[in-house]
Amino acid sequence: MGAICPKNKHSKARRDSRRANWKMTAPNLVKCSCGALMMPHRMCKVCGSYNKKKILTDAE
Repeated sequence: MGAICPKNKHSKARRDSRRANWKMTAPNLVKCSCGALMMPHRMCKVCGSYNKKKILTDAE
């Protein structure tokens, strides 16, 4: 006897309220020291720096 089949039927409201939390969120953006918008805790793609330190010598 497996536990695959549910004992009781879940209502549509219970099913839909569980699925209501699957939503897209906009990415959180912060300003880099060069002024460009970037995601936090990541290297800046414009100037190539992270935590106000130069990581890439030649940013593309």
